[in-house]
Amino acid sequence: MSFDYKRMIKFEHNVGEKEKKYRIYGGAALIAISLFTAEITLLVVGIILVSTGFSGFCPAYAGLNKSTCEAVDDTSSNS
Repeated sequence: MSFDYKRMIKFEHNVGEKEKKYRIYGGAALIAISLFTAEITLLVVGIILVSTGFSGFCPAYAGLNKSTCEAVDDTSSNS
């Protein structure tokens, strides 16, 4: 398993729509919990999850050459 640092610089959408929702909701929950417990680590992880959810780009996924985006099939629309 290799990690490609150069891919992390390129901004290519690699987070699917379903995972975006999970990241935003999970991140918002962590941020809310961190406000009550005063845990900085929960706040940081929550902010990271919300930001990657809104942007659709995860640098860790880019480095690992992973994507959860569904491929769009354009051949069926050319009828």
